[in-house]
Amino acid sequence: MQLSLFSISYAGFWGQDVLELPAFLSRAASLGYETVMLAGKRPHLSPLDMNEEAILELRKELEANAISCSVLAAYTDLSPPRAAEVPYLEMQVAYVESLAQIAQAVGASIVRVFTAYEVDGHGPASIWTNVVRSLQEMCDRAAAHDVTVAVQNHHDIGVHTDALLELLHDIDRPNCKLGADAWSPALRGEDLHEAGLKMAPHAAITTNADYVRLPRYHYQPELINYQRAEPDMVRAVKFGEGFIDYEAFFQGLVEGGFNGVANYEMCSPVRGGGAISNLDDYARTYVTWMQENVSP
Repeated sequence: MQLSLFSISYAGFWGQDVLELPAFLSRAASLGYETVMLAGKRPHLSPLDMNEEAILELRKELEANAISCSVLAAYTDLSPPRAAEVPYLEMQVAYVESLAQIAQAVGASIVRVFTAYEVDGHGPASIWTNVVRSLQEMCDRAAAHDVTVAVQNHHDIGVHTDALLELLHDIDRPNCKLGADAWSPALRGEDLHEAGLKMAPHAAITTNADYVRLPRYHYQPELINYQRAEPDMVRAVKFGEGFIDYEAFFQGLVEGGFNGVANYEMCSPVRGGGAISNLDDYARTYVTWMQENVSP
C-alpha cells in the first residue's frame, strides 16, 4: 500500500495550525509519506485557483520534494437542492470534472467523492437515483482524463458496506471504485474485518483516523441522577490508541486483495491540540503503525 497524508490535516478547519500547500508537501515528505491526497478546496487546491501557472508550480513542488500526488478530494453532496431552479447537481458534476482535469495535469489518478445526505421531504429512493445519475456523469467525464472516481462511505446514502456495494453496482462504470473508510462502519457497529473484505476488491483508496468514544449524560435534578445520552461524542487520538479495530480492517482489505492508497487524515479536533508539532507526531505514528502492522 502507498502511505499517503491527506492535506486536510493541516488545513485549519478544526483548530489546527495551517500549512500552505508547498509547506504541506515538504512536511509530508519529511514525515515518511510517499504520496499525498490534496483537499479540493481552499486553502489547498480549489479549482478556482488552479490556473496553468499554479498547476506548473504544484508539479515543481512535488518533484522538488520527491513525492507524488495520488488523490484529489472532492467535497460533494448530491442531496436534492432546496431551490429547484438552481442547477445544484450540475455544479457538483462540473466541480468534479474540474478536479479530474487538474488530477491528470499533476499526475493523480483518483478523485474522491461523497454521496448525499437524506433530506426531509425527499424519499431515500429518489435521492439514491439522483446520486447514481450524478456519479455516472462524474465518472464519464472523469474517464476522459483517465481518472477514477472513488466513492467514500461517509454521507447517508450508501453508507453501510452492503448499500455502498449496491450503489456501485447501480453506477456501473469501470472507473468508479470505493474509498474504504473504517471510521464510519466502526461507529455504526459493522464487523470491520468483513467490511474490509467486502470492499477490498472494489476499493481504490482507504482513508484512516482513530478515535475514542466519550460517553455523554444529562443530569436529571429531580432524580439526583444522570440519564445516558446518545450518541457518544468522539475525539481523534493517535493511530492505534482508539476504539477502531484497524488490525481487523486491514486484515480484511489485504485478504480481499487491496493494494491501493492508504491515506491518513486529521479531520476533527485531536487530543493534544492543533499545533504543528502535535499534528506531525500523529502523522508519524500512522507511518510507524502501518509499517509494523500491515503486510506490504
